[in-house]
Amino acid sequence: MNKYLLLALTFIFTTVSLSAQPEKNITVTGKVIDQSSKQPLEYATIAFYSTSDNQLVTGGVTDENGNFELTLKSGIYNVTIEFMTFKKKTLSNQQLSSSKDFGTISLEPSTEALDEVEIIAEKTTVEIQLDKKIYNIGKDLTTAGGTVSDALNNVPSVSVDVEGAISLRGNENVRILINGKPSAMAGFGDTNLLSQLPAEAIERVEVITSPSARYDAEGTAGILNIILRQKETLGFNGSVNLTVGHPDNVSTNFNLNYRTEKFNLFSNIGWRYFNAPRTSFSDANYFNVDEGDFDRVREDQEVERLNRNYNGNIGMEYFLSKKTSLTGSIFYRYGEDADLSENFSDRFITANNVERTFRREKNTEEDHNYQFALNYITKFDDKGHELTADFQFENGSEDQYTTYGENYVFTAQEDPDFIANELVNSTQDDKKILVQVDYVKPLGENGRFEAGYRGNFDNQNTDYVLEQENEETGELEINDELTNIFDYTQNVNAIYSQYGNKIGKFSFLLGLRLEQTKIKGEITSLLSDQELQDAYNFPIETDFENDYLGLFPTVNIIYNLSGSDNDSEENLSFGYNRRINRPRSWFINPFPSRSSRTNVWQGNPNLEPAFASAFDLGYLKRWGELTLTTSLYYQHETGSFERVEENTGYQTPDGIDIIRTIPVNLSSNTRIGGELGLMYNPTKWLRLNSSFNFFQFETKGDFNNVNYDAKNTSWFARFSSKVSLPWKIDWQTNAFYRGPEQDAQTDTKGMFSMDLAFSKEIMNDNATLSLNVRDVFNSRKRMATTTTSTFSRYSEMQWRPRTINLTFIYRFNQQKRQQQRNRNNGDTNGDMEFEG
Repeated sequence: MNKYLLLALTFIFTTVSLSAQPEKNITVTGKVIDQSSKQPLEYATIAFYSTSDNQLVTGGVTDENGNFELTLKSGIYNVTIEFMTFKKKTLSNQQLSSSKDFGTISLEPSTEALDEVEIIAEKTTVEIQLDKKIYNIGKDLTTAGGTVSDALNNVPSVSVDVEGAISLRGNENVRILINGKPSAMAGFGDTNLLSQLPAEAIERVEVITSPSARYDAEGTAGILNIILRQKETLGFNGSVNLTVGHPDNVSTNFNLNYRTEKFNLFSNIGWRYFNAPRTSFSDANYFNVDEGDFDRVREDQEVERLNRNYNGNIGMEYFLSKKTSLTGSIFYRYGEDADLSENFSDRFITANNVERTFRREKNTEEDHNYQFALNYITKFDDKGHELTADFQFENGSEDQYTTYGENYVFTAQEDPDFIANELVNSTQDDKKILVQVDYVKPLGENGRFEAGYRGNFDNQNTDYVLEQENEETGELEINDELTNIFDYTQNVNAIYSQYGNKIGKFSFLLGLRLEQTKIKGEITSLLSDQELQDAYNFPIETDFENDYLGLFPTVNIIYNLSGSDNDSEENLSFGYNRRINRPRSWFINPFPSRSSRTNVWQGNPNLEPAFASAFDLGYLKRWGELTLTTSLYYQHETGSFERVEENTGYQTPDGIDIIRTIPVNLSSNTRIGGELGLMYNPTKWLRLNSSFNFFQFETKGDFNNVNYDAKNTSWFARFSSKVSLPWKIDWQTNAFYRGPEQDAQTDTKGMFSMDLAFSKEIMNDNATLSLNVRDVFNSRKRMATTTTSTFSRYSEMQWRPRTINLTFIYRFNQQKRQQQRNRNNGDTNGDMEFEG
């Protein structure tokens, strides 16, 4: 059976009892081992069935030492012991009138059971916990050879747009964690790096829409916690992944693991080369322009993006004792990007095309990211009393070198305006330190108290140099207005405590988190503060410091609607939490950065954090092979960030208005929405999965005497089907549609895309060959119209065209799915798991 299904069944088992059983409670214990190797079997399933009607009474799974301990009422039972790829053992008519130790139970390997087990393991299941939904990712063929971003786009409630931005329930302010912590693997908050990590690395995704007090309060939409795989099979085992595709995509990935009773060595090493061509088009019309000025500018851009990256994660878990372990790991990533952009720009005066230019941008970039992490855990007993401590140091550097050149194709000007060549050299260094301590103490039979501390200490230094061609000498000279060094520091200290318990059919988790945020920015520039303000018509502070203190309460409740004689599962859940959205460094850096001569991005040092209160009401129902999940949610955010586009009042030398995009705190943002998900597995050969998410948000606020009130109603839906064909061939189809949406200035059209994939097991089921086509109809394009008081612009963007990948995966000394779950799953969150 799938290891995740077993864990879900564990909680269901403990709630099922038979009224016919005697009232006396007894305890049964034992140990399960591999008959051949004599090694303990972790997560073997123990189930007790009533002999009178063969109904399941209770059950559980073994721990890392193969031991189990269960409490049940005295009576006569049939006992089954199961483990993936081993023959099931049945102990019939066990009369239990007092506590009993079953001793050591040996299981014999069984190759015949493997095929059936694997079919179950390929399902994508959902587990509902007090503060999150856990999606145990099954064998998703459409992401074979793909990336973490591709896999996230198939998770209910989550969507990834054409530019790689990740949103949760339509809200992009989502916190991304790796194994429960911020990580260099997620690119220091830059989700683009998630598009460079292999999808096969994911064990499961936790969608946390109502985070408990244990989590950082950052992210008003919630948290996506990506848990990476880590094998636990004794001995040496691993897998090799090879992919080739079109557009150019070649990658290889090695997962290697060596485990003994004393330590566990694990590694993931990969290399990838790919081309991700991008196209964009825009058509802007300007209002109330002076006679003779351009009133329309049309741009058509094609970008070739060549990427090479290497990543490696190597670590060791050392077992200091049966209850204490120390884990250390090192992650390193090196990337090389070479982008070439070619842009034709047509300028019009009263419908006449009077000028065309050709702009060529060449960008080369080198990235170095490494992370060192230590995790210590000690378990004081087997009931959950434990202490964990984490230390993590991350360092990232990015060097960009960009040249810009623009020439006239034709022009109506007799004496054309000079267009200067440009050179940008930008260096960015990031350093992050994480210190975290968590303590968990069980109280009574179902209660648990938690407390902890987390410190995040971040520093980012950006050195930006712009050189422009001198018209008279032809030499490159530094532009003093834009050249600067921006040093940004953000330190967050937090303490929390929470208490959870289960009383009857109610399970609850109450928490409180206190966070202090200190933000400091220092700008080094050749211009004075007044000169900067005059140059950009915007107040710029070259040295600023902000300090915020906030309390963040959380409430999570589950009510179990299932009766003791009902084999289905049904519950209601309620969540409340307060969240914060802290402005990132590039939102604060006031020096403009340019995507073109006519469009600039400028940060706002006056930007303050946004705060949100969120309510979530959920419902889950399982009928055998059918699972229904629904939820309604409401969120009110104050000081919400909005990106505002406005005319700067300046023009390029050839008379084109310069448009600035700037983030500002608008007064409020109210979101309401609902989502529905269905998972249906009627037979072994057919699996269906669909979800629908509807949301509406209303923004109210003014900036620079312009009203930006807006109401947006949108939705997205996805459907996935997987069919197991003869000859061990699987066929999967994924479809996605995102409805149209609006904000204060932009209307975005709806978007549809579909993926197809096929796979076949070969080499005695030790290898898999997969073929997938993403975006079959090449329709994943963002089409939008932006309207302001001075211009209207229609734009199209395709971040990545249709892709075709062929992937070969070879496994040695392991099955397609390991039954064992990593002892800590790399996730030391230890959240309450009351499921009713």
